[in-house]
Amino acid sequence: MNENFKWIAGAVAVVGLSLYGIIYLSRNDEPAPAETPVVAAPAPAPVPEEPAVKHPLAQPELKDPLPSLNESDAPVYDSFTELLGKEFMERSVVPGQIIRHIVVTVDNLPNEKVAERLRPVRPTPGTFAVAGTEDAPVLDPANYERYQPVLQLVRSTDVQQIATLYTRYYPLFQDAYESLGHPPEYFNDRVIEVIDHLLETPDVQGQIELKQPNVLYEFADPKLESRSAGQKALIRMGSANAAVVKEKLRELRKELVAQPPAN
Repeated sequence: MNENFKWIAGAVAVVGLSLYGIIYLSRNDEPAPAETPVVAAPAPAPVPEEPAVKHPLAQPELKDPLPSLNESDAPVYDSFTELLGKEFMERSVVPGQIIRHIVVTVDNLPNEKVAERLRPVRPTPGTFAVAGTEDAPVLDPANYERYQPVLQLVRSTDVQQIATLYTRYYPLFQDAYESLGHPPEYFNDRVIEVIDHLLETPDVQGQIELKQPNVLYEFADPKLESRSAGQKALIRMGSANAAVVKEKLRELRKELVAQPPAN
């Protein structure tokens, strides 16, 4: 079973965790006059409208201009270090292409898999533990303890500071999102959508049965195994730990949607 929670917690702590650029198509089918039957002209091709931005962010006035996306690693790393601490950053965060990797990871959390090489945070230390028997393996609750250091960081991180940092660098997040082939959709809408997706993760109580069809373990319950990478990571960390992350996500969501749009 892959290790996914650490980069989710990192994404929450570093930026928070929206694709809702709905494109409306308009048609203009004019009926022919009844008294003169003719073949109607073909309808014009659908014209995509500008996507509706659902959760716009107000951009602060900056004393200094933002760096380009390709030159942003050093200032972004320093800003995150001020918020999250030097020890966490050195131990946990992959320093290269920070914003690009966060955007890719967040965008892919609702998918079945996320590319490990693009994760912004290093894997959780320790070994995945399995209990039960060879014929009936279960998820060992000892796994839940491995997440306590990062859970403590999630608990203690100020959501307003996360939102302020995210908003400051938002144009770079948007640039990175558009570079994935999403223009002109709005990345903060994707963030909110992904948060909502993670909040829909079921609360699994009690013993979690596993199976091992190949090298990696999977959830024995096909309904759980069919969940997205992000939701399965929350399930795998245990109900109590997932509740902590969900509460922080709710706080972050409230902060991001409450910001007034720029004039």
